[in-house]
Amino acid sequence: MRILVHGKNLEVTEPMKEYAERKLERLHNIDDGEILVTFSLLGHRPLHKVEVTLRVEGTVIRAEEAADDMYAAIDLVTDKLTGKFRKFRDKIRRGMKRGFASAMASPLQADEPADEEKLDVARIKTVDLKPVDLEEAILQMNLLDHAFHVFINTETGRTEVVYRRRNGTYGLIRDVM
Repeated sequence: MRILVHGKNLEVTEPMKEYAERKLERLHNIDDGEILVTFSLLGHRPLHKVEVTLRVEGTVIRAEEAADDMYAAIDLVTDKLTGKFRKFRDKIRRGMKRGFASAMASPLQADEPADEEKLDVARIKTVDLKPVDLEEAILQMNLLDHAFHVFINTETGRTEVVYRRRNGTYGLIRDVM
């Protein structure tokens, strides 16, 4: 397991790096993976933000948290990432019991049982995908006041998803075929 730590517009001190590594050590049992930790400061009132990305066996699990103190942000993001990883691990275990998931060793010892999560589909929508350019798709998304919009891109001829990011910018998801 590799842990990569870096700062965005911020110099990472050795105590910050050691604290993050110590908090993430319960994920160290993952043999073939990588954890990327990014420290940054937000706004004029320094708000400390920590982003952690865990890459393990073809899966990416990501968490981010912000707090008034960098160490508090590390604690919050570590708890969030651990919870997400437990849900992922438990989902894999349930799948292996049913016989349709690939075998995956459990790198995290369960301190307490994870909450069972029901995946109830509350609504199914059918959409009529029309070929539009990216700007038109963003306009349609904003007019509908949705957080994302599925469309066929006229430039690529492929189905793509545009979404609104927390910072007010937009993101685009396209397949890599």
